[in-house]
Amino acid sequence: MSTKETERRITSASMTPTLSSVKDSPAVERALGRSKLYLLISWSLLFPEEDEFLDYLQSGEFVEDGRSAVEGMGGGLAGLGGEKATRKLTSIGTHLDHIEGWISSECINWKLPDLQDEHRRVFSNVITLDCPPYETLFGNDHVFGQAHVMGDISGFYKAFGLELSRDIHERMDHLSVELEFMHFMAYKESYARCHDGEQKTQIVVDAQKKFLKNHIGRWVPLFCRMLTKKADYGLFRMMADLTADLLEFDVACLGVNPQPYSETDYRPATFSAPEGQSYACGAQDKGNELSMLLDEVGAQSYMDDKVKDGEGEGEEDTGPSGTA
Repeated sequence: MSTKETERRITSASMTPTLSSVKDSPAVERALGRSKLYLLISWSLLFPEEDEFLDYLQSGEFVEDGRSAVEGMGGGLAGLGGEKATRKLTSIGTHLDHIEGWISSECINWKLPDLQDEHRRVFSNVITLDCPPYETLFGNDHVFGQAHVMGDISGFYKAFGLELSRDIHERMDHLSVELEFMHFMAYKESYARCHDGEQKTQIVVDAQKKFLKNHIGRWVPLFCRMLTKKADYGLFRMMADLTADLLEFDVACLGVNPQPYSETDYRPATFSAPEGQSYACGAQDKGNELSMLLDEVGAQSYMDDKVKDGEGEGEEDTGPSGTA
């Protein structure tokens, strides 16, 4: 799952089929609409390194695509969440209206540095403890619990042939990455309903249910409340509300019952910087994270000794790393 690939899917009409280009089925249209909304939210949460997302906002296409997604999600809801799902769709439409108003009144004259400054205001240049967009900071008070969650997330991605691109600048438990996975799975569901038959379709639907129940349905509701409080106003406040309502729509339609974390389940202590150290932009990348995890399990001194003894010097690091 690559950020650049996400941008290409969003900006190129030829890469994202319209709802009318597949079978005229409420289930297919709903899957495509969900896929599109998950992708819009995923992209909005990334640090904007180029102009594409700002252009997408200012051109009105972001809101237009969001509304077309909502329209496609509204069919055949009887028995699939019913009144609650319909109510959440109405709320999502209201959030899109608010985003449109914000774009026309404020964002329309922004340049890229303005959008970058807004992202930094809310998410900081380091891992902000007020609303960290990383699943493993929720409900895991020990590094081994975090490793278990990371392993489970990785298992979902690998099961469907996905891996983090070497170009991506975030961890696999970042909200944007997890939501892009849901975008991919909902898109895959729409394709399966048209071409692969009931059995393969059910596999894809069941995977979405499990990922919603065991991952995003657990930590994202609390994250959205934290983001609402931290952002207070502007794009990310509205995206927090939209994300929360989309998840509730999916919970209703997919018929799952996640157990959301409460404020007492948020334990960020594992990622606090050791005394006397600070981390600049990119604190989420592999080097800094690995150092803190090694300290947690008492392995850092062992690694330091190996370096002193000359082991590992000159070895090339071929793994991915990232900056905010």
